[in-house]
Amino acid sequence: MARTALSITEQTYTDLPDRLAAPMSRGQALTLKSLAIEAYQPKLFAPDLTRAEAARRIEALKQEIALADSF
Repeated sequence: MARTALSITEQTYTDLPDRLAAPMSRGQALTLKSLAIEAYQPKLFAPDLTRAEAARRIEALKQEIALADSF
């Protein structure tokens, strides 16, 4: 059973660069768009982002919104 889990993990890590370079998912696009609107920065949303770039922008916007909410 451990071998099966190991082979799945190895396959996941080898596919990771391909998935990060792929276009952002629909869920990421929806999240990014709503966060960009909430943060009054609609220019941060672009439909042609990679998954990695979308994830970075989503995290940055979440942090910015949390900071603004703390005041």
